[in-house]
Parts: sequence; structure tokens; C-alpha cells
Amino acid sequence: MQAFGRFLDVLDALRANCPWDKKQTNESLRPNTIEETYELCDALIKNDIPDICKELGDVLLHICFYAKIAEEQAQFDMADVCNALTRKMITRHPHVYHPSQIDAEDPKPLPYVPDPSTSSGTVENPSTGSGTVTTVTQVLENWEQIKLKEKDGNKSVLSGVPEALPSLIKAYRIQDKARNVGFDWEDRQDVWKKVREELDELETELNRDDRERSTEELGDFLFAVINAARLYKLNPDNALEKTNRKFIDRFNYIEAHSIKMGKPLKDMTLAEMDQLWNEAKQQEK
Repeated sequence: MQAFGRFLDVLDALRANCPWDKKQTNESLRPNTIEETYELCDALIKNDIPDICKELGDVLLHICFYAKIAEEQAQFDMADVCNALTRKMITRHPHVYHPSQIDAEDPKPLPYVPDPSTSSGTVENPSTGSGTVTTVTQVLENWEQIKLKEKDGNKSVLSGVPEALPSLIKAYRIQDKARNVGFDWEDRQDVWKKVREELDELETELNRDDRERSTEELGDFLFAVINAARLYKLNPDNALEKTNRKFIDRFNYIEAHSIKMGKPLKDMTLAEMDQLWNEAKQQEK
């Protein structure tokens, strides 16, 4: 708490005395916030612990900066942000907190009751008073239902998915939210029939050379593949990013060796590049 207070004091001083900080607005900060968030994501996927710590600080700076701007305009301050978040988290976790604790200054979580029969664990649900248990899956389902009941919550199940999300992540979140209200495959293996069906439809339209229909079918195929990844508890965005990095490393290997050979990439045959590609793969093992 002392460290956080010291940081807020520094932010106040910069806002008052630094020419750059003085002129910042929500609009001017927004592009930097996006950049800082992606830098944090980059550190997370690399599991670079020192960098994660640094990038968390950069993201925190932006969060507090927006609250500072709002405070100057008498809209809200950082305490309001924290209090609203606390109320929301308590409200959406009735299996941990009783509703009477929402506005408590020092809310006390109820005892966690582990269930050895499940790896996900269970907790006693105090809101029912019946000693029922809630699994992790049920927690997620209840979360969505509670959000729909909140005065300023989502108006529909899918309205909570930000429009500006990257398409791959958005598809995953759409499917995940639909799952939380029961709209999902009963048997995850059934999804492969859908994946193959969409791939066949894509191939058909590609053979017809219909660009508009091919684009639509490509989207359907990708959506089905993302669905399959979700059902098998794989994160498609993380998976694709790992493949991106793998491709970059292997291609950089090809490029570096082309320079050593004194032969530009454009003058190399595909067979030569493929041989170097395989060398790069072998070095990864």
C-alpha cells in the first residue's frame, strides 16, 4: 500500500509539472495503452519474469493516469475504480462472499471447501444456504448470469465481447460465453465433423474461384477450428503466436545462411531454402 501510494504521488507530481504529462488526454493515451498491453502480452508469452514485472507497471501507469484525468474532471478517482471493482468481484462470487459483504470495509471470504474427487475443486455456496457445491464450470456459468442481472451489466450474453478485440480472440470469447449458458457441443469429438464440413465447403468455393464466398467459408472454417481448440482447452491465440515465432526463427536462419553464402534469398531455389529450413528445425530439438 505504501508503494502504491508513493507511485500515485509521483503521478500527481508529473501531471502537475511535466509538460508531456500535463497535456495528455484519454484520446492521446489510448494508442500507447494498446501498445503497452501488447508489450505485456509479449512478455507473458516469453515468460520473461523481469519484463512481465516492468510491463505490468507500464499498464498500471495507464490505468491510474485515466483515473487521474477523470478525477481532475470530477468524474471519479482511483478509489472509485477500486471500490467498483471490489463490489463487482464480491457480487459475482456468491460462493465465496455473502451478498451482505458487498459494501463492507473489510469483507471476509468464506472458508474454501476442497473436494478431493475433482481436480477443479468445489466451494460451499453461502447464497443458497443449502450447502450445495459449485464447480469451476458452474462458477463461470453463474458469472454470466449475474452479469445479465446487474443494473449496468451486459444487455445480452454476447454484448460483453468488445467489438475492438482481434478477430481470433473475439471468436474464442464469443464461443466461450455461449458455452457458459449451455450453447455448446455435448461431445467435443463432434466438432471435428463440423471442421471437416467447413473445410470441404471452403475447398468447393475456392475451386469455383468465387472470392466472396471463399472468404465467407474461410471465416467459417477458422471459426470451427477455434471452436475445436477451445473444446480441447487449447488457446488458439497462444498457439498461433508460438507458430509465428517459430516461423520467424526458422526464416531468420535461412536468411542468415544466405548472407554467409553470399547468395541473396531471391536467388536461392526453393529446394535450397527448404534444406536450410530443415536444418533450423533440427536445431530446435
